[in-house]
Amino acid sequence: MKKISKLLFLLGSIVLLGVSCDKEDTLDEGFVDGGTQGLSKYVITVTPVGTTGIADILLTADRLDQGSITTKGNGKEQDGSYRYYLTHKGRFFSLLYGQGNPGAVTTYRFGPDGKLVKASEFQTETVQLFTKVNDELLLMKIPRSGNETAGMYRIDALKSRIVGRDSVNIVKLAANGERAHFTWATQVGNKVYAPYMSIKGCCSDAFGTVYPDSTWVAVFSYPELDLEKVIRDNRTSYLGGYFNNGLSVTENGDAYGFSSAAATNSGVVTTTKPSAIVRILHGTTEFDKSYFFNVQEASGGHHISTHTYLGDNMFLLMMYAQSGKVSGQLKMALANVNTKTFTWVTGGPAEITSTSAAYNNNTLSTDGKTGFIGLNTTTGSWVYKIDIATAKASLGLTVDGGKITAITKVDY
Repeated sequence: MKKISKLLFLLGSIVLLGVSCDKEDTLDEGFVDGGTQGLSKYVITVTPVGTTGIADILLTADRLDQGSITTKGNGKEQDGSYRYYLTHKGRFFSLLYGQGNPGAVTTYRFGPDGKLVKASEFQTETVQLFTKVNDELLLMKIPRSGNETAGMYRIDALKSRIVGRDSVNIVKLAANGERAHFTWATQVGNKVYAPYMSIKGCCSDAFGTVYPDSTWVAVFSYPELDLEKVIRDNRTSYLGGYFNNGLSVTENGDAYGFSSAAATNSGVVTTTKPSAIVRILHGTTEFDKSYFFNVQEASGGHHISTHTYLGDNMFLLMMYAQSGKVSGQLKMALANVNTKTFTWVTGGPAEITSTSAAYNNNTLSTDGKTGFIGLNTTTGSWVYKIDIATAKASLGLTVDGGKITAITKVDY
C-alpha cells in the first residue's frame, strides 16, 4: 500500500515539478565543493525600508565585528514577498516562499574574485522546511489544512536539481485526530529527525491543538525517507515552531530539543508544561529520561524563542523579554546544556524586536569563543558579537537601510 501511495505522489510531483532545473549549476571555475579555496564571506540579507516587490537585498561582508554596509545602491535584489536562505557545499540558496504557488530557488556562489554570482535557478513547490543532509538539501511542503500529504524533496546541493521525492501522511502520523506539522528537521547520524507539533488544521484554528503537553520527533531513514519511528515525551510541549528549528546536535552526537511551551487552543496558550530543553543521546532513538533542563525556571519565568548552537555544549538563546509571555520583545541568554547553567547576556540593545534567522545563523567565528547575531530594534539594525566566556555583547557591523533577516557564512 505504501508503494502505491508513493507512486501516486511521484506522478503528481512530476506534473508539478516536471522541470527541476532551469539552469544547472556549472560554474566550476577551478572549485567544486565549498571551502576548497579556504576562503569565506558573509551574506547578510536585509529587508529594505520603503520598497515593494523586493523581499530582501543580499549584501556581503568579509567580517562582522566592525564596519558598516548599506542597501543604498548595493547588493542583489530578491523578488517576492518572502525569501528564506540556506548555505551548503559552497552554495548560497535563496528560496522564494510562493504562498501556495511554486517558488523559485536561486543558487549563488562566490567566484574566485570574491564576488557573489548567480549560478542557477530552478522551481520547487513552496516549502516550509529546508535543511542540510549529507551533500543534499531536504525540502518539505507541509499543508496546514486540507491535503493530508506532506511532500519531501531531495536536492543535489552541487548541481542544484531535484534528485528524489517522497511523501508522508501527516494525519496518520499524528494518529490522534489532528495532523503532524513538522517544525524543522535535523540530520542526526545517518538519519533525519523531524520534530512536529500536533495541530487541528481546521475550524478557524489551524495551528491550535487539544494536545499541548506532548513532544514528538519523527525519525526517517536517509536517503530512502522511510518513517522508522516516532520519539515521544510528555515533560514539555512540542519542539521548535513554524520556521523555527527545535533540534540541534552537539559535537559528541547528542541531540538537544528546545521547547517554547507555546501550544495554543483557540488562540490561548494552554500548555501546562515549562519551556525546557530535552535530550536524545547519541545512537539512541528515545528521549533521555534522566535529563531535563527547565529553562523557564532557571530564567525566572521566561520562555525560549529560538536557539543557535555556538559549540562546546553552549547555545545562544533568544528569550521572550517578558516573563510568562510567548511573544513580544526579546532578550539574549547563554545556556550550557552539559552543566545546565543559564546566563543572561549583557551589553545588547535594551529592546530587540527581531533577529537574524536562527535556523541558518552559522556565524560562529573561527576562534570558537565568539558568536554573532543580527539584531533589529525600532531605531536600527546591527550585528552584535557575543563573548561566550563573559556573556557580554558588543557592537559589530552596522547595517544601514533595512532590517537584518539572515546572516550566513559561505565557504568557497
